[in-house]
Amino acid sequence: MTALMRRIAHVVHARKFDRVFVHREATPIGPPWAEWIVARLLKIELIYDFDDAIWTTDREGEPVLEKLVRFRSKVKMICRWSHRVSCGNSFLASYAARFNPHVVINPTTIDTETWHNPTLYSRKPSKRLTIGWTGSHSTIKYIRELLPVFEELIIGNRNLRILVIADRPPDFGLDLIEFKKWTKENEIQDLLEIDIGVMPLPNNEWTRGKCGFKLLQYMALGIPSVAAPVGVNVSILDSSAGILATTQSEWRLALTRLIANPESREEMGRAGKEKVLTTYSVLANERNFLSLFA
Repeated sequence: MTALMRRIAHVVHARKFDRVFVHREATPIGPPWAEWIVARLLKIELIYDFDDAIWTTDREGEPVLEKLVRFRSKVKMICRWSHRVSCGNSFLASYAARFNPHVVINPTTIDTETWHNPTLYSRKPSKRLTIGWTGSHSTIKYIRELLPVFEELIIGNRNLRILVIADRPPDFGLDLIEFKKWTKENEIQDLLEIDIGVMPLPNNEWTRGKCGFKLLQYMALGIPSVAAPVGVNVSILDSSAGILATTQSEWRLALTRLIANPESREEMGRAGKEKVLTTYSVLANERNFLSLFA
């Protein structure tokens, strides 16, 4: 109830402004009443931004009641009412363009100056080479497909470490995986323990809407990566900064190659960092983002 009252106050306060920026949704459940009031009733220009395929879900067997409560059809409604729509990749933009002709692609960006900047941190040397993944509990399930690959790699290299950084530990593979609880304070220092970053993904409507944030994190910190060629990953991760892999065999070969070649890891890390600086950093995208409000 407190959150609802706060949102009502925001809508009332919006009358003082020429434009209102909404990321994903003003309210997580129910119809888009706040956006309707702002855009249609108050006639204020709405800038709508989303970076996931939030008109759908990757939850199998979602209860009908939850579907009704989530009211995901709100996405197309808000797109129609908006002055401009900002999307994190071309897949999301193609959806938004069905309902609004004024769509801008604003890729996920990284703060390479004050946060994802490895020169601000000390990287502790480790005797074990670390393959790492970071993310939320909702996406940790994607690691499961790599467990057989990890197991084979560890048998061949006892100094190999598999690290997962997340808000909750996985409920599988705990004999193979070392878990670290994600914290804002230690985020970058923990990521810098990773020698090879991984981003496995299935190929479906939900994952094609993802904007590659964890991949960009690895690259910004000079960490070479192996990722599934799904959605925006294909454009983010070219061969100079990492390797794309689909099947378990491809994953095994890619990780084996990087484990055995520290020089390749270093070269890919440098290339990935440079690509983030020139294409996916906050500074590189400043003008593009500000164009939303022109």
